[in-house]
Amino acid sequence: MDVQKFTPKERVIAYIDGYNLYFGLKDSGFKRFLWLNIQSLIESLLTGNQELVKVKYFTTLVTNDVAKRLRQKQFISALQSLDKVEIFYGKFQKEKNHCGVCGNDYPNDCEKMTDVGIATQVVKDYYTDAFDMAMIVSGDTDLLPPIRLINESADNKRVFVAFPPDRSNDEVRKFAKGSMVIGRKNLLRSQFDDKVTNVNGEVFNRPVEWK
Repeated sequence: MDVQKFTPKERVIAYIDGYNLYFGLKDSGFKRFLWLNIQSLIESLLTGNQELVKVKYFTTLVTNDVAKRLRQKQFISALQSLDKVEIFYGKFQKEKNHCGVCGNDYPNDCEKMTDVGIATQVVKDYYTDAFDMAMIVSGDTDLLPPIRLINESADNKRVFVAFPPDRSNDEVRKFAKGSMVIGRKNLLRSQFDDKVTNVNGEVFNRPVEWK
């Protein structure tokens, strides 16, 4: 009698750079896809021999625009209804931008800690054997150190990169073990319903600006 050998599925953890994804969608004219079920999106990118363990989403709360903050909070609340999504927060830091034309300095809010947060989680999960494949959703070159660390030192683990629209990066692709650009079809199929209800019965609505 032939005995079939059992091959375990490749365990995948996804690490999403929230702002890189957000601005990639906006810059591509995909604003209508912002009400995005990121768990469904990642699952749509996997193959039959892979299983999703966790989606780690990294963002920073908007501080300088009340309307944007309310839309962001609706979206985060919708994400929190998903069983495999974990959210990590960075912060904005006040910096000065110097104008080479007029010579003046202007205040600017600069997002901090997202790339550090992603790198920390990827390396931690690597050393605790939490994944077989890390999927990074970002085109940020600041994430090259953990990508190179794992892909150049581990035979049984790898980092794959899924670039948001308009965020493809040749340098990142060079060191990734596999890459793709997230396409319109995956985004369209991974939208939340217009109303999302969590386990407590709370309802969160798609912002009208995202329709």
